[in-house]
Amino acid sequence: MKCLLETTEVYRVDTDGEAKQLIEDAKQNSLLAKYNCIHKEKKIKGEVAEEWYRVTLTKKWSDEKDPCGDVRIEYKEGAF
Repeated sequence: MKCLLETTEVYRVDTDGEAKQLIEDAKQNSLLAKYNCIHKEKKIKGEVAEEWYRVTLTKKWSDEKDPCGDVRIEYKEGAF
């Protein structure tokens, strides 16, 4: 038997507001176990050329000691 315990999703968003909204939306789902948001920059010759935020969401699907149910996750290209 195999049982999905948790998944980690990593997103790139352009603004702090988008990052906060993504986290707030995920908090509405009881599966969210933890999250992290990091501001990133791409510099060219010491100047900031591009900025973005990397948001990491960890979702807990089942408890390792007491797994429940049959969780099936399906990823499709272009689907969110």
